[in-house]
Amino acid sequence: MRRILVVANRTLGSRDLLQSIRDRMTRGPCEFTLLVPATAHAHRESTMEALTRRITNMPVSEDARGSEEADFNHARGRLEFGIEQLQRLGAEVDGEVGNANAVKAVEDALSRRKYDEIILSTLPSGVGRWLSQDLPHKVTRKFKGPVTVVTVLR
Repeated sequence: MRRILVVANRTLGSRDLLQSIRDRMTRGPCEFTLLVPATAHAHRESTMEALTRRITNMPVSEDARGSEEADFNHARGRLEFGIEQLQRLGAEVDGEVGNANAVKAVEDALSRRKYDEIILSTLPSGVGRWLSQDLPHKVTRKFKGPVTVVTVLR
């Protein structure tokens, strides 16, 4: 049975990512591990939220300061959502919340388990940070198997 690590956050539940999961399932039995990095709140805040906060001079809340606990809890909620989406497809899936640094999160996951493939689900450059941080190239260097990048247009 093939083991596939799926690294995603804001793209969880997207049509493109779910299609990639379906494609793997049609090729034969596989298990998925969903990895959701605990992205700092400052990077989760939407452009509209940030603009509203600046225009209104609204103070930054404790949660918005990016406390690690709040970041982990947010990622845990995203993980639960993602697992539910994959289970609806009939996928065998487990998951974990990883380090806020996506490269470190992948390294940690690879140190605990062997995978046959990694799927990185990311937003396009300029919208998401993973492509601008060259995450696909960094993960490819660390992982000797296939790395598939699914860029989701929102």
